[in-house]
Amino acid sequence: MLRMIAFSLGLAMSPALAFAGDAAPAGAYKTDPSHSSFNWSFSHFGLSRYTARFTRVDARLDWNPEKPEASTLSVTVDPLSVRTDFPWPEQVDFDAKIGGDETFLAGKPITFVSKAVRVTGERTGTVEGLLTFRGETHPAVLDVTFNGSMAEHPMMGIPKVGFSATGSIRRSQWGLGFAIPDLSDEVTFAIETQMVPADHTFQ
Repeated sequence: MLRMIAFSLGLAMSPALAFAGDAAPAGAYKTDPSHSSFNWSFSHFGLSRYTARFTRVDARLDWNPEKPEASTLSVTVDPLSVRTDFPWPEQVDFDAKIGGDETFLAGKPITFVSKAVRVTGERTGTVEGLLTFRGETHPAVLDVTFNGSMAEHPMMGIPKVGFSATGSIRRSQWGLGFAIPDLSDEVTFAIETQMVPADHTFQ
């Protein structure tokens, strides 16, 4: 176990090793949930940024490394997987309220479907698409950084690609106007993901 931990730390601390070898091939990829996160936040009375996350996110990528703008992306998020780390769960199931209450996410699937991918730099780009939640659909944009890829991950033995993404929306556009402006209209989000071939089976 100690040897495995040391090896993992070595990978994380060595950019040269992390990008060694051939790049991952083109094809269909999906989220590796053990190496992905989706965090979101908004201003809370101007005193701090309230931060929460989703734990069930399924992204599907048709990856074209030679022509990234030809790639396509679709994402499905389970609103009931929201995690707020509310400190008194014995008093109220705050996660269930945020995820399922009609005033908030209404328990309806959240989806994003890309419509255009634009390359803006050597490792950066934007993904423009349609975001649906609370049953309403409007345009949204992700700012994406391509972190790299591997034809064979040294621990999993399969191809992997990695991305970071950020973005923001005005929730009132989707009919979520609760407590604006005390709770800011703008919601920002940060996504980290590693993706594996779509036919991979997690053990």
